[in-house]
Amino acid sequence: MVEVTGRVVRVGRKSLDVEVELIAEAPVSGERRLCTRGRFTLVAVGSEDPLPPIGETFLHDAEQPLRMVDMIFPNQTNHYGTLYGGHALRMMGKAAFIASTRQSRAVMVMAASDRIDFHSPIREGEMVELAAEVRMIGRSSVRISVDLSAEDLISEERRHAATALFTMVSVDENGRAKPLGGIG
Repeated sequence: MVEVTGRVVRVGRKSLDVEVELIAEAPVSGERRLCTRGRFTLVAVGSEDPLPPIGETFLHDAEQPLRMVDMIFPNQTNHYGTLYGGHALRMMGKAAFIASTRQSRAVMVMAASDRIDFHSPIREGEMVELAAEVRMIGRSSVRISVDLSAEDLISEERRHAATALFTMVSVDENGRAKPLGGIG
């Protein structure tokens, strides 16, 4: 897995600088290593208004849900310009996989998508945020809830788009259920 984090470090009238780090993580062992770091300057176009100042910085808390973000591009949308359901399910399943693997430090597979509720369409060009949280730990399974939100980056409109509940199971090299070591 890779974790990419960025933070705004300078804001000018029409440009800002963002520092970005890419960290690789071995899902089962939890080993993490810095792969690369960069600083990017981005320039606002199409508006004469100055950029707002740097806001508050929030530090990651290990007890909080796993958070992932992505952008929705045309190849992920249907003929109405909204996120295709299969892509949304794949994103939510990926978040459940990562959260369960980080929790158990074991090879996990999806056993069931217990419930999926779509609340609002997600449009091309919007940013999505997924929050995956461990809800239950069993002998060889982990139940994960995933919330999917959408945000229009220009208007700042943010809305809840979907919720899902997944059961992930620890498996051995032959694909059989395997008890979680030291968990449960």
